[in-house]
Amino acid sequence: MSDTAAVPSPFSNATYRNLWAGNLGSGFGTMIQAVGAAWLMMALTSSVDMVALVQAANALPVVILSLIGGAIADSYNRRKVMLMTQSFMMVISALLALFALMGWLSPWVLLGFTFLVGCGNALNNPSWQASVADIVQRDQLPMAVSYNAISFNLARSMGPAVGGLIVSTIGPVGAFAVNALTYLGPLTAIGTWKAPQRERTLPPETILPAVMAGLRYVGMSQDLLRIILRSGLFGFGTVILQALMPVVAAQQIGGGPLVFGLLLGSFGVGAVGGAFLGPRIQGRFLSEKIVATVSLIFSAMLVLVALSSQLWMAMPAILLAGGVWVMTLSLFNVSVQMAAPRWVVGRALALYQTSMFAGFALGSWFWGRLAEDFGLMPTFLLAAGTMLLVAATGLIWPMPPRVSRNLEPLNRFQEPTVDLALSPRSGPIVVQIVYTVPPENTDRFLHLMQDRKRIRMRDGARNWTLARDLSATDHWVERYKAPTWTDYIRQNQRITQADAAIGLNLRELFPEGSPPIVTRYLELHHETHHTMRAIDHDHH
Repeated sequence: MSDTAAVPSPFSNATYRNLWAGNLGSGFGTMIQAVGAAWLMMALTSSVDMVALVQAANALPVVILSLIGGAIADSYNRRKVMLMTQSFMMVISALLALFALMGWLSPWVLLGFTFLVGCGNALNNPSWQASVADIVQRDQLPMAVSYNAISFNLARSMGPAVGGLIVSTIGPVGAFAVNALTYLGPLTAIGTWKAPQRERTLPPETILPAVMAGLRYVGMSQDLLRIILRSGLFGFGTVILQALMPVVAAQQIGGGPLVFGLLLGSFGVGAVGGAFLGPRIQGRFLSEKIVATVSLIFSAMLVLVALSSQLWMAMPAILLAGGVWVMTLSLFNVSVQMAAPRWVVGRALALYQTSMFAGFALGSWFWGRLAEDFGLMPTFLLAAGTMLLVAATGLIWPMPPRVSRNLEPLNRFQEPTVDLALSPRSGPIVVQIVYTVPPENTDRFLHLMQDRKRIRMRDGARNWTLARDLSATDHWVERYKAPTWTDYIRQNQRITQADAAIGLNLRELFPEGSPPIVTRYLELHHETHHTMRAIDHDHH
């Protein structure tokens, strides 16, 4: 039996099972509401681009707020965050149903309500996804991440199909009311969850520094940058199908809500297959091959939709498009979670979602505008060409291979004892490390120090430099700063098990009995009248 087979399913954990089911229901409700809003917009205005803006109003909050939501998820009590955001969305959804029932909605008021629900989702999703490691065992995490991706994408794909059926039977008001009720599930699950208290030796980061730390980490990670860039491009090209599906149903095929529901149902059925086939496909093929192949398939399906004037012609193309769409979004989601350590995973997920939903929002507006001006067929054909370009970007920015790295904290750092009375906000702290490197090891040393620079700056170091002694040429001095003493401690606590290899390889280069010497300083400020130096020396 393989190791994977021996790992129990995350669904054996009652807490994970209840939260997963509750968030799946809430996700379905959100998409049901989006369908109701899109169809109601068709009744409120004849403008095609206003219909497409419903998708943009759903996606735009993620672009604006997701990174803040990720910072909150990494810094504060995730259970309380989810309780607050789910309650907020339930209230807004109930108000939307009331406004629709009373006939108080205009196109812009409808977009406003849709935007507010999107804001709640943008702040909720990072906390939920980052909570998984608090719930399941570490060896269950990859499977749990895959199930979360399946849940998210099932809701995005099957939810519209269910929404189409609800709209066709009881109308948009019913869709809005159903969405309000779906929040009871996650609120109940979250309310009964006995969340573990995260042990903190340091105060939580405030929002702005936490946001900057997330941007810095992702900016220094080539793997995350590639995933995030490709997901944004993929979202831009593929969103046309969902953004303009009401127009395809009404204008190209000449149907009503039932035809719209059948098209959405085709997309959803394909998505179910893609969601469950995704993990098997990911286990057999390289990520880049999957993304490139899916982009080509989606391009072909857009051409078929553009040429379809009958329901039976459009449904198979939309079914296959739904399958490969969900499969790829699941791959992006899993790749991000496995490439980011736990201290920053909420922010990494938020940046991924920001990129993807920026693609959705921009694409919804762009394709809607083109369809308004030039018609559906030219717009779909141009989108098909765009997906060919998305596949070609893999030649420049290929998806990283899925290599399992241990991103758990190294936990070897101990706060040094110093002679100065430092407060948590004392700083800036200047760290100087002197290395003795034999000449024959210089090239290898410089190569490894580039990796060390990346890790230091990724985890929060500033003003990193490396200098060589002009007289004793085997002496090298590494120097960097941390804004405060707390930031210095936090930076060292972020070192992962995978990062430890750099230190081990460096130690092999030093002569026996000549380890690096570390000195830490408290930098002199202009308003002080004496130099303050922390009298502590150790080996690093």
